[in-house]
Amino acid sequence: MSSVIVVGAGLAAAHTVSTLREEGFDGSITLVGAESQRPYERPGLSKQVLQGEEPADSLFVHPPQWYAEHDVTTRFGARVVALDRAGRTVRLESGAELGYDRLVLATGARARRLDLPGMDLPGVVTLRTMDDSARLKAELTAGRRLVVVGGGWIGLEVAASARKAGCAVTVLERFDLPLGAILGARVARHFAELHRSHGVDLRTNVEVTGFKGGASGVTGVRVGDEVVPGDLVLVGAGAVPNAELAGDAGLEVAGGVVVDDRLRSSDPVILAIGDVANAFNPTLGTRLRVEHWDNAIRQGQLAARTILGRDARYDWQPYFFTDQYDLGMEYVGHASGENDVVLRGDMDSGEFIAFWLSSGAVRAAMNVNIWDVNDTLRALVGRVIPPERLADPEVPLTEL
Repeated sequence: MSSVIVVGAGLAAAHTVSTLREEGFDGSITLVGAESQRPYERPGLSKQVLQGEEPADSLFVHPPQWYAEHDVTTRFGARVVALDRAGRTVRLESGAELGYDRLVLATGARARRLDLPGMDLPGVVTLRTMDDSARLKAELTAGRRLVVVGGGWIGLEVAASARKAGCAVTVLERFDLPLGAILGARVARHFAELHRSHGVDLRTNVEVTGFKGGASGVTGVRVGDEVVPGDLVLVGAGAVPNAELAGDAGLEVAGGVVVDDRLRSSDPVILAIGDVANAFNPTLGTRLRVEHWDNAIRQGQLAARTILGRDARYDWQPYFFTDQYDLGMEYVGHASGENDVVLRGDMDSGEFIAFWLSSGAVRAAMNVNIWDVNDTLRALVGRVIPPERLADPEVPLTEL
């Protein structure tokens, strides 16, 4: 009987163990996670759960009894501190050692902290875990002043949630526009105007130099000679892959754990998945480290199929979604703000589709408040389509 250990108990890990069982693996499976909770989905942490629209329990992938019913041994609240590749064991913080035949690293990522004065003040927070979301939700009450450092997806989603809760919100973005590097100026400007129209004080081209406050908590964010007042500060400065365990064990690490198109690391019995994996995508011809919900699910499934010897590869287009105020959108593909943008529909109406083109080919597409079209858009990615046909609403998407 072979044994599989999955280190890291997030969404990707949950789909590894469930796919193993669903597709016939009858060996032993052990799931080890540093958090005390069983695997859960993260998108709601900055959206529905943070806004109080759904309970935190709605995020769990499986009910608590699922793991025992499927003969999956769980060790939650247990941190792996060392990996012995020669002996094929992992050592827990408690000193216990577990042996494996195949190992899956699903250690995820952590919120990036800023090396600035005052980062450790009470009230300067990040958002990554269920506990983080619960603490933040308790603080987002009417009349509170929230300052968000960073205009990325997490920062903007929290800003929207905070405005719904009645908070005064300031967003500090170091570049010309939030999301500009991803979406390009035209579409990024739409998101900037969306937040300003909902009362967010969005400030761009600003450099945060520190945080002001004392033992009782943060009172503001330093921007040059100015202090932007705030009772609570969210730092949304991206995430850092938790690749130290792999690096200390001698696995190849470069912007995450380097894996091939079947998610195998430089040690073929060790796989890496999800936020920690810098994986080769043969369809795109490049490596990607993707931190989104869809990728975690798909890579978890692929890791299981690699272990089972199935013929499957990491060949899909990235996908993500966001919900901010009355804007909901889905994005598929891998593009850049430097690519040409073609719009179908009127942005002012709040319902449109955007296409990103490079060398005449569609690299990515995004549907905003237009639903049940994303699978069709996925099929268009990679194709050369005349821009005038992409922009023409009289041409059905299915006929492009």
